[in-house]
Amino acid sequence: MAANLPNIVQRQFHETESEREARTAAGFPDVEGSLPKHIGSRFDIPFLDNVTSFFGHKNVLAQEVDPKKEVVWLLDNTAYRTVSGTSEERPPWEAEFVVAYFTRDSGKNVSGWVAGIADTLALGKQGENRAETEATIAERLIPFVNTIQPARFVNVRFPDGDTQKLGPGGRNAISSDIVGTTGDHKDGATLQITAIPPDIAPHGSMLMHFAEPRGWTVVSDIDDSIKITMTMSPIGIIRSTFVSTPTPVAGMPELYEHINSHLSPSWFYLSASPYNLYTFLRPFLHQYYPKGTIILRDASWMNLGGFLQSLTQGTEEYKASRMDKIHDWLPKRKILCVGDSTQSDPEAYGAMYRKYPGWVKAIFIRKVVGVAEMEKTDKNMPARFEKAFQHVPKGIWRLFEDPSELYAAVDSLKAL
Repeated sequence: MAANLPNIVQRQFHETESEREARTAAGFPDVEGSLPKHIGSRFDIPFLDNVTSFFGHKNVLAQEVDPKKEVVWLLDNTAYRTVSGTSEERPPWEAEFVVAYFTRDSGKNVSGWVAGIADTLALGKQGENRAETEATIAERLIPFVNTIQPARFVNVRFPDGDTQKLGPGGRNAISSDIVGTTGDHKDGATLQITAIPPDIAPHGSMLMHFAEPRGWTVVSDIDDSIKITMTMSPIGIIRSTFVSTPTPVAGMPELYEHINSHLSPSWFYLSASPYNLYTFLRPFLHQYYPKGTIILRDASWMNLGGFLQSLTQGTEEYKASRMDKIHDWLPKRKILCVGDSTQSDPEAYGAMYRKYPGWVKAIFIRKVVGVAEMEKTDKNMPARFEKAFQHVPKGIWRLFEDPSELYAAVDSLKAL
């Protein structure tokens, strides 16, 4: 798919040697080659919308979402004070509003791709009920096969009745708008923002969380940090995504509840998973963890073959770039980073500590053990962590296997 080529090239360009070695050892290229790469076509998109989508936000021919034909996903966000360029004591709030646009009911015919995934997982050979499992795969596959709908905009309504136009979406049918908002909102407050009309957003309202310039913020990875994903195994990723019940890492919900009660932070969940998984991950996070903004990768719409690459290629550069954005929004807050050893969290967090002195106050890295694919790499070797955290004081970063090891460390952060 032409629209995905820039993402593919960028991922490959930023792929680290460690990522390349781990992907090759685990057989990622072979599995990716067996998955469908083009499970949708731009020919399914109206010609004019396809052409004018190149203009992105400046597309004067964009149309409002048609409730009979199209739907949107409203992604949660975090509002921050515009601290730069103003002399006001309490400058106004603003936030990034992200919306994804789709053709309604366009992802229903997935039987052929379901069978391919089932065969890749060798369903039925492990005592599974293939029919039931294929039904689960079909449901979770729909966000990957929905036809994207670029050149659309949507209007939303705030609780006070104010309305705001968002969009239009560009080539990948995702729009991003920086929008100011009024009102006297306290740190940690939440607003619900609804689409007009509400039924064009089947996954519900957008939640806007408010974060004052000072306080704590947690930036947390998702996969294998707080949710079992098996990111070192291509088959493990596919199974945990399309078949298994989403499962939290043991002890992490309790740890996050402790962090929430002691530090009252704002929350960002930063993952290299593609945006296709937003409607899969959001209910999981709301069930087990404090609510916050989920930042995912604009990487593989209508392209199942790019799904595994999104999670495993160029993740260090991607996460660092998104943390740059969080720093732009909240440069004076105290940051607690949580990640794991399967991907590039140590390197990304170490780079952020060095880039923004005094911003990152603590880094917790879950050392993933007992996984065969990890034993074939140097990802848990001391030298890896010493290099990733070069010039980062030992008191800032910690490795852990059991979340209970971190309670005292969290308690000590209150004094900072």
